Amino acid sequence: MTDARAAIAKLRVELVGLGVTDAYEVCDEAILSVWIGLVVSYKDGFYRWQEGVGKRRHLGTDAVGCAIRVARRHAELRANVPSWWEDLTATPRGDAADHYP
Repeated sequence: MTDARAAIAKLRVELVGLGVTDAYEVCDEAILSVWIGLVVSYKDGFYRWQEGVGKRRHLGTDAVGCAIRVARRHAELRANVPSWWEDLTATPRGDAADHYP
């Protein structure tokens, strides 16, 4: 297992502990899709997450802190679905995304 995959696996465990149970890995590059348009990857010692054009990063040694920040944003998105989400729903996304709103 690569460092990136191990870091994403650790983050996923922390997210599940915070109630974010619907995140799933995308492709072989250790990318975690947390919600439509909100993805997290690990590179060069940092967790990096992107939501639309917005980008954030968090120190890679702090999976707990990163999970808290990502889970908070996940809850905000689910509570107030952004207008850009409607455009994404028109695009076929596959079976893994069927659990999203």
